Amino acid sequence: MVSDFLAISDCFILKINYYLLCFQLRAQNQVLKKGVVDEQANSAALKEQLKMKDQSLRKLQQEMDSLTFRNLQLAKRVELLQDELALSEPRGKKNKKSGESSSQLSQEQKSVFDEDLQKKIEENERLHIQFFEADEQHKHVEAELRSRLATLEMEAAQHQAVVDGLTRKYMETIEKLQNDKAKLEVKSQTLEKDAKECRLRTEECQLQLKNLHEDLSSRLEESLSIINEKVPFNDTKYSQYNALNVPVHNRRHQLKMRDIAGQALAFVQDLVKGLLNFHTYTEQRIQIFPVDSAIDTISPLNQKFSQYLHENASYVRPLEEGMLHLFESITEDTVTVLETTVKLKTFSEHLTSYICFLRKILPYQLKSLEEECEASLCTSALRARNLELSQDMKKMTAVFEKLQTYIGLLALPSTEPDGLLRTNYSSVLTNVGAALHGFHDVMKDISKHYSQKATIEHELPTATQKLITTNDCILSSVVALTNGAGKIASFFSNNVDYFIASLSYGPKTASGFISPLSAECMLQYKKKAAAYMKALRKPLLESVPYEEALANRRVLLSSTESREGLAQQVQQSLEKISKLEQEKEHWMLEAQLAKIKLEKENQRTADKLKSTSSGQAVGVAQEGAAVVTAAGQEDASAKAVPVPVHSTSLIGILTRTSDSKAPDVESREDLIRNHYMARIVELTSQLQLADSKSVHFYAECRALSKRLALAEKSKEALAEEMKVASQNNSRLQDELTTTKRSYEDQLSMMSDHLCSMNETLSKQREEIDTLKMSSKGNSKKNKSR
Repeated sequence: MVSDFLAISDCFILKINYYLLCFQLRAQNQVLKKGVVDEQANSAALKEQLKMKDQSLRKLQQEMDSLTFRNLQLAKRVELLQDELALSEPRGKKNKKSGESSSQLSQEQKSVFDEDLQKKIEENERLHIQFFEADEQHKHVEAELRSRLATLEMEAAQHQAVVDGLTRKYMETIEKLQNDKAKLEVKSQTLEKDAKECRLRTEECQLQLKNLHEDLSSRLEESLSIINEKVPFNDTKYSQYNALNVPVHNRRHQLKMRDIAGQALAFVQDLVKGLLNFHTYTEQRIQIFPVDSAIDTISPLNQKFSQYLHENASYVRPLEEGMLHLFESITEDTVTVLETTVKLKTFSEHLTSYICFLRKILPYQLKSLEEECEASLCTSALRARNLELSQDMKKMTAVFEKLQTYIGLLALPSTEPDGLLRTNYSSVLTNVGAALHGFHDVMKDISKHYSQKATIEHELPTATQKLITTNDCILSSVVALTNGAGKIASFFSNNVDYFIASLSYGPKTASGFISPLSAECMLQYKKKAAAYMKALRKPLLESVPYEEALANRRVLLSSTESREGLAQQVQQSLEKISKLEQEKEHWMLEAQLAKIKLEKENQRTADKLKSTSSGQAVGVAQEGAAVVTAAGQEDASAKAVPVPVHSTSLIGILTRTSDSKAPDVESREDLIRNHYMARIVELTSQLQLADSKSVHFYAECRALSKRLALAEKSKEALAEEMKVASQNNSRLQDELTTTKRSYEDQLSMMSDHLCSMNETLSKQREEIDTLKMSSKGNSKKNKSR
């Protein structure tokens, strides 16, 4: 019924909005029509004025044409008169005596003509002036009218465009509203059907409610009797006791908080490094500008300022140490909320001490900048940069103070439970993010102004290389500070929602911890519970770890592969030995045959040597050629490289010796045979070494290929497992969301049923009370009777 009423009310509100929009559109349409009509009337009036001006322009143009025609006539007449005067002058000279009377007449005519001409010229000048003035006035009026006409046409076009846009917009809105109306009508019909169905369901629900009421009332009585008799203590009644309950361990939350704390530690370390460099290089700059301490003594103010800046490490380093202690306090076994982060208080104290240091050096820094402004070489631009830097330093100190205030507020729940309300946690965290963004903006201004100041100072004639390098170092430290501030500000703004959401992690999601003491007690209870669960755990049987088993399996596979490879190598080496034995026998036979041939050749050469001495030389040459050919055949059969002509081997020595110094036949044959035997042994050893290396490489390649195949199989198996795990994860997430929604719906339905049951119970109690009162009254009446 409530849903039907809400749907009808929504329809009614939409209709009212539709009528209001129509009314507003009509009113605006009337105003626009009125404006368009006014503009049309103004344009018509301007068109009439333009017509009048055009008529006057035409009249003036006609007058101008008539005047130009009259001027042309007068000019022609003047020319004729000048011609007649020119003709009359020579005639007058010839007939001076005879024509005195005629000359007098001509002079009189000339004077008359001159007067007439002078009048015409004056009249012509006056008409030209009037014409020029009228023309200028006409051009001016025409330009004004044209500009006004253009502006009016532009305004009319704009108004027409606005009118067209509004009409289009109104037509679209009307169509949209008509569509909405049709949809609402359809929706109203469906809602009416739903309302009928809901009425039937309500009747059924009322019947079920009666049955449930009877059942639950009986169960309530039983449960109340059991609670009153059996339950001596209820720890959910008081929030102080609820805070001591150990929450469900959320390892993901703790790992995420540790990861965030590690990132924050890295950012704080970069910030600390930048601050140390900034203060140190500022101290170094004071020593060399505006007065170099190596040449002259600096002012007492700068000496004191330098002394304070020299102590910056004792104030800046504790910030890193405090953040490191905070990071170490966040472990997997703890519960990380504001009530348990006790180390945040120490970090806040270190930040307070650093802010005291900034407050102490701020007046000295401002006075030092004023002293630089008072120097003789300080220009107006450099003075303006110094003033901007002084304002930036004040802003930097104020931003640090603001940041320390909010961090101190965040540290209060771990020390003073009443120092900060739980409802203000989120606002304090958002203010911390705003303060960090403000610090980033201030550092950007400092970097900008200091870079401008450094460029101006580098152009000074007294700028030394030491000052330039120091300014560059300060600029690099300021840029590092700006980047660090931007990173930490973006990091905090990205994680502020997670910080706000994680504040509810604790014993009770709604209430949380009551005090730091209860948080500490809860952590002790958690350690005891973990120790108890560890003691309950039964010792597992000793087994080989998974990593060790994998390593042993790989060693086993490699050993079996090496055995197989060695067996194959032995088999191949036996086959090669048999082949070599066969080749050895073959070459022994070849050597015997070659020996027999050599003996025959020696006998034949000896016979030839005995026959003739000349034949001896030829026989020696043939013998050398035969030896060389035999050596070439043996060398080719042994797959050796052919011997060059100028070789240092025994054959080369023999071929180079002369016939007188040649050794005998037997010694030469022994040398050749020994040489080729040594060559054969060397080549066979090289061949065996190459074969053994090839077999070894083949075994290694085979083992690697098997390992690669096993690795690919394991990779495919792991990929399948990953797919199955991802599918299971998504399925579990979907089931979790569906179960969560179903539980929420059931809880809401149960709460509604309980409310209705409570109402019905109260009504029944009232009826029972009234029945009791009526029964008492009847009993009294009976007694009186």
